[in-house]
Amino acid sequence: MPYDPSAFPPFAVTVDLVVLTVRKDALCVLVVRRGEPPYQGRWALPGGFVRDDEDLEAAAARELAEETGLRPHAPEGPGVHLEQLATYGAPDRDPRMRVVSVAHLVLAPDLPAPIAGGDARSARWAPTDTLLGPVDANGWDAEQAPLAFDHDRILLDGVERARSKIEYSSLATAFCPPEFTVGELRRVYEAVWGVALDPRNFHRKVTGTPGFLVPTGGTTTRQGGRPAQLFRAGGATLLNPPMLRPEI
Repeated sequence: MPYDPSAFPPFAVTVDLVVLTVRKDALCVLVVRRGEPPYQGRWALPGGFVRDDEDLEAAAARELAEETGLRPHAPEGPGVHLEQLATYGAPDRDPRMRVVSVAHLVLAPDLPAPIAGGDARSARWAPTDTLLGPVDANGWDAEQAPLAFDHDRILLDGVERARSKIEYSSLATAFCPPEFTVGELRRVYEAVWGVALDPRNFHRKVTGTPGFLVPTGGTTTRQGGRPAQLFRAGGATLLNPPMLRPEI
């Protein structure tokens, strides 16, 4: 039989962004309060529909720039890590029509307060523990939780991707400025994993893999105390052996 496009139901494609950063030693995600139906007034992950003339990565990069002003691979500004996370296509995930979302994970160093764009009424950084745990007095009341659509699941998948990948890769350095101390890198691991790590064991692990961290020759006192050695991410992208996440 000849192919008949009308025999198949129409559907739209969106991109949703799990934008993670570390602020005040806490893992935070960018959320926006929806200004239009459906789920008007509810908090959600930033994102939007894919345009006819763009591929998925271009759509994710555009939405990221519109919501945060960040641009992947830009020579200026903080480094931004962008990768495809997963695809979500439950038939009832969007009450408007059949919508398939291709979620992306975005990691960047300590970012400033966000500015809402598009159909968002407001935007803020929220600690992931607050969104993924019980609703409490941090401003997430029962009328606003859970997140709109299936964004709770997408957020959980994004956080778990970050938690697992820093065990063996250099992904944690995406949360750091271009030059950082071992202590600052350790606090990233502690924020993402939600645990306290032994400073000496951590230092030995991250400096024991050749090329994982490269000394810059400089020092800093921005964390207080004695001057600490500055490093940058090296060419080695894998920790060998990996740093296993402590059990909580």
